[in-house]
Amino acid sequence: MEITVMVALVIALALFFDFTNGFHDTANAMATPIATGAIKPKTAVALAAVLNLVGAFLSTEVAKTVSGGIIREGSDGIQITPDIIFAGLMGAILWNMITWLKGLPSSSSHALFGGLIGAAIVGIGLHSVNFESILQKVILPAVFAPIIAAGVAYICTRLAYALTARHDPETGSKLTQKRGGFRTGQIFTSSLVALAHGTNDAQKTMGIITLVLIAAGTQRAGTGPQLWVIAACALAIAIGTYAGGWRIIRTMGSGLTDVKPAQGFAAESSTASAILASSHLGFALSTTQVASGSVIGSGLGRRGTSVRWGTAGKIALGWLFTLPAAGIVGALTALLVKTGVAGVVIAAVAGTAAVIYMFLHSKKSDVGHHNAVEVEEAGQAVRFRKKKAAAVSRANNKPKDRQ
Repeated sequence: MEITVMVALVIALALFFDFTNGFHDTANAMATPIATGAIKPKTAVALAAVLNLVGAFLSTEVAKTVSGGIIREGSDGIQITPDIIFAGLMGAILWNMITWLKGLPSSSSHALFGGLIGAAIVGIGLHSVNFESILQKVILPAVFAPIIAAGVAYICTRLAYALTARHDPETGSKLTQKRGGFRTGQIFTSSLVALAHGTNDAQKTMGIITLVLIAAGTQRAGTGPQLWVIAACALAIAIGTYAGGWRIIRTMGSGLTDVKPAQGFAAESSTASAILASSHLGFALSTTQVASGSVIGSGLGRRGTSVRWGTAGKIALGWLFTLPAAGIVGALTALLVKTGVAGVVIAAVAGTAAVIYMFLHSKKSDVGHHNAVEVEEAGQAVRFRKKKAAAVSRANNKPKDRQ
């Protein structure tokens, strides 16, 4: 196959991955404000799409990590081929679609890295992978970022409820407090998460396209993404974000814990801070892991609520299997494309058929803006009482007899 045709095919596939990244990760920014009723669902995804588009133009540090840090390239390294990048992208896309179908907020970033690493090992060899860079800029952030985000969200949630609590002067009990200000604040914090997501996740596809251009000899090794690459990736992730990804929004918005405005505000603040810091440092962070960790931390921080650990466990398993699963698919695809044009065609047809099948299968249990998250009582603060106050007021608050 002519290299120009292969390069065009890889660029198209990379942009499709960027699209899946967009709808896969919409939940990172907008699940909690939708769950609390701070923003209407359609407005939320439109706002996230615009801010992802803007954020993609603000930084290219992560793109440089992907294009020059994960796989050795250039005159002093391994000249990776477009065929191998094609195989890696196939692994990332298929894993993204599988986890989207299951409603699991897995990491699109790790799917991309896993697919690329698996394809490179099979197609070139172990020496083609820069494991030191992977450890420093992928593995370690994956371990520590969600834990740190959860801790910050926990502290912020406790502070938010402590600072806004009101007490009955006669009994000393805590009164019901409507924290409407946090719902307003969520519009800002969720917007900041969407902007931060654009500065991190859109860069990964920019890095992949830059890598294929370097591999094809049309761009000098060590250089960053060109303007047209930045614009194309920004547009692709914005369109994907607008598509919604409602299944994952449902999991993030109400599957992990019942989110109230103060919690959502705290979770979004910690998520945005972590993502923006990692983008500045060039860490290819999993924004999904950070957002999930923040939601769990906020759930632990609010008294009277609980984290659904069963769902959290499923998400954790998804995180654990993302790199190896995408890597296996990438490796198998690399075995196919090594056979020549026929292998590339078979891989492309099989991958397309799998994506179409999963999309059609998803229609059997349609999830959209109308049923992604229930927000009937969102925004209402929970009423807590001290033991003494509960004893005093128990007589006036007897539960109704069951019929």
